[in-house]
Order: sequence, then C-alpha cells, then structure tokens
Amino acid sequence: MRADPPEPAASRRPPARHNGGDPRYRPVAAIDLGSNNCRLLVARPNGVRFHVIDAFSRIVRLGEGVGQTGMLSPTAIDRCLEALGVCAAKMRRRGVSRHRAVATEACRRAGNFADFQDQVAGATGIALEVISPGEEARLALKGCAELLDPALSRALMFDIGGGSTELVWLKVDGDRRARPSVIDAISLPLGVMLLAERHGGDQVPPETYESMVAETRKSLENFDRRHGIRELIAEGQVQMIGSSGTVTTLGGVFQGLPRYDRSVVDGSFLDFCEVARISRELCALDFDGRAAHPCIGRERADLVVGGCAVLEAICRLWPVGRLRIADRGVREGILIDLIAGRGGKPLSAGPSDPPPSRAALP
Repeated sequence: MRADPPEPAASRRPPARHNGGDPRYRPVAAIDLGSNNCRLLVARPNGVRFHVIDAFSRIVRLGEGVGQTGMLSPTAIDRCLEALGVCAAKMRRRGVSRHRAVATEACRRAGNFADFQDQVAGATGIALEVISPGEEARLALKGCAELLDPALSRALMFDIGGGSTELVWLKVDGDRRARPSVIDAISLPLGVMLLAERHGGDQVPPETYESMVAETRKSLENFDRRHGIRELIAEGQVQMIGSSGTVTTLGGVFQGLPRYDRSVVDGSFLDFCEVARISRELCALDFDGRAAHPCIGRERADLVVGGCAVLEAICRLWPVGRLRIADRGVREGILIDLIAGRGGKPLSAGPSDPPPSRAALP
C-alpha cells in the first residue's frame, strides 16, 4: 500500500534554529481533504520556506456515492472523522500554532456539508472549509511553481481527483523569481471515483475505456479552443505538470519501484508513449491484478483505470510529448501562505483533548 513520505522534495533544507516561544517559528499545518484522500503536512517555518516535521495520508473515499445522492454518506463521514482525528492528534503533539484545512469537490457538492463541518469541529477541533475551484487552483500552483520551466512561456497544470478534474492554463515568466500567472482554470465533474461508480472498477472492457477517454476529451475541447493551446504546442511553447494520484501512480509503475517512493517520483518526467502503454496494461488487468502492484494496492485498484482514461484524454488532445510529475500541490500552497502570515486558525480543543505538551515538540 502506498505511504505518504515524511518530507516533500521542495522543503529539504535543514531546519533553521528557532525560538520555541516565538510564534514566527512555531509549526503550522495544512490539511487537504479531497473526495478520495485526507492528507496532512505539519511544517516548521524556515525563513520563507519550510521544513516538514510530520505528515499523514489516508484514503477515506469521502465522495463515495455523492454523485448519486448529493450527500456525504454516514460511513464515509465516519472514515473521515477517524482520519481527521489522527491529523488533530499529530498537530497537537507538534504544537501547531495555526492550521488551514480545506475540502474540495465532494464537499462542494454535498448538501450536508454544514453538518459534517460541525461534526469535524466538535470531534477534532479542526476548522474545515470548502474552497472554490479557483482557490484550489491557486494553492496548487503555489505548491508546484518550483517545477515549472521558465524557458517555456505557457503551462498546462492538472489534477485528476476523486470527484473532479482541475486544469489550469498558465503564463510563465522567463525569470524564475517572477510568479507564474493564471490565465484560466476549469473544474470538470470527472473524477476517478465518479468514473469507477459509473463504469466499474474491476474488469474494464477496451470499449468502455475508450468511451471514458472520449467523454473527457469532449469536455476539454472548448477550453482548448478558447486559448489556442494546440497551436502553441505546435510552436513548442507549452509544458505540462500533473499533480494527481493517477500521475504519481503511473510514475511509480513506470520506474518499476518495489514500493511507492515520493522522493523518486516527484519532479520526474513521463513520456506520453509510456502513459499510453501503462494505461493499456493496467486496463487489461482485473482488480486483483492491479491491486498486486506495489505502487497501486487494493485501495486504488478500482480507481486507477478511470484516472488513466482522463490522463490519456489530456495527452491526446494536447500532445506536448511528456509531462512532469508533481507529488505536491494544495498542502504545500497552504503552508506557503501560512508562513507568509496569510490565513490560518488555531486548533480548537476537542471534546477530550489534554492541553498540548511542550515536551512533545521536536
């Protein structure tokens, strides 16, 4: 089963000396609650950057059934509350001063999110908020900006999530010190959980796979025409970054890793011909065959084929030739904001939480 590594590649600088009493140096935390995953990073400020001191990731499938019912299910809520309880315990143990916890597509669509939000606050002390697709794109861009090549003037960045797929069209300045700017962004209601619920996640016939690719490509064509993306690709001005679990999984499969290793996959490149080859191989397997791969596991085995279909649609429509893999995004963007003093809330006391112990700080 895939494990979240303790520290992202973008933050491997050794930790700065710190004064535990100075709030500028106290740890901050970011939680990204998606339709499929609950992810936490806890970091200590290190100048304008950060040093990760704790991390957590668990597949919770919060968006399970939301496409059919429009509501978060009780079992999905229970899974999520358990995972968020682990996050809260880690945050208290690390003496986190401020945190930001964001929820995305499943909670945007759920009619009972307000009740769920109250449950989270009461059970864990975490202040959960739903963010818009635009804010999600902004945070992801902040987290991935270091991977952009300043020599190419445009970039397509995408995230294939559990309940939706986000795409961002960027202008990249030739100066590495300049921030890339968002030209346009879209969120499509096509995610790996929704596709698995609609088409199945065990044995997927080739014709079903191709119908998923065609559906995704059709939904992207207006975005392409609006910006003339294919014309710019022909001129060699476009780069592509994928920050989704689908892309990182395929990166691990391509490299033949005996166990998923973020430090190897993050920042690596994947050629489109390899995307097509690996996608076909995974589609030809059944659930158990995909689950046996160490970079997939049983928790992703029913989801990865739908993700491959979305990825192939992107690659076919926009033939950049290769993409860069980013095992980073929203959480890192949140941490950058928090360290700069933007946003964040203290962790409220849970129903049975003891006061945080300074002795627990590293």
